[in-house]
Amino acid sequence: MRRWFGLLLAPLLALPAVAKEAPARLSAMSYNIRLDLASDGVNAWPHRRAAVTALIGYYAPDIIGMQEVLLHQKQAVEADLPAYIFIGVARDDGRDVGEFSPLGFRADRFALQDSGTYWLSPTPATPGKGWDAAYPRIATWARLTDRNSGQRLLVLNTHFDHVGAIAKLESARQIRRWLAAERRQGESLIVLGDFNSPTNSPPYAAMVAGGALRDARAISRTPPFGPRGSFTGFRIDADEVDPIDHIFVSDTVVVDRHATLTHQQAGKLPSDHYPILADLCVGEGC
Repeated sequence: MRRWFGLLLAPLLALPAVAKEAPARLSAMSYNIRLDLASDGVNAWPHRRAAVTALIGYYAPDIIGMQEVLLHQKQAVEADLPAYIFIGVARDDGRDVGEFSPLGFRADRFALQDSGTYWLSPTPATPGKGWDAAYPRIATWARLTDRNSGQRLLVLNTHFDHVGAIAKLESARQIRRWLAAERRQGESLIVLGDFNSPTNSPPYAAMVAGGALRDARAISRTPPFGPRGSFTGFRIDADEVDPIDHIFVSDTVVVDRHATLTHQQAGKLPSDHYPILADLCVGEGC
């Protein structure tokens, strides 16, 4: 009996261990870079381009969501930051007219599995405005696999309307429904954007309702660095009491650090929003 038991056990012991996904440490940034308007004068894009892309290049986030990006700005960012792949279409025609909300990721770090853009409206597959929005608004998303750890991410970048109260609330609800429907087993969520909504607003409450998404700033293991507010209007002395740019994550993501980056040069800011940056750990073992 012992001899037969040993013969049966030996092949089982020889089987290789099942590979388990390792935790992944990565950084994510959200940055409204301000569209190119000649009326901004000394703050127009040609005077800011180098500062914007140098800032991104220095902090080198693994994932970045940007807002208010016109086609020529997107092309400039791609030229200045060749380590990244940027995805997404423009909001006016679904191709290249109007603002993009591009989602970028480091090509050496992630493999792209799928991606797309939809409109924040009752007709998400069709370009157009939703509810009481002043402009068409979009969400750009990607499924990414971390080449190092095997961790899988569903990442979304968006820009809510700045006027329509109903549009902002319904956009938040739409994103939550979309994530619930599209999230696959084993995927962690990262949601980036300019939500034009402070933390005491109904759209913000709708984003975190139910606990599927959590505010990265609020759950940072270390105290958040930098000012609380994220909109400046190009004023270095701006002191907004609450952020309108946010990073949200699922409960499979630990937030190690969160920062509002206040880089300036001779009192000039790269954009009318500060970028926000979070250091994240995804998966078991974080």
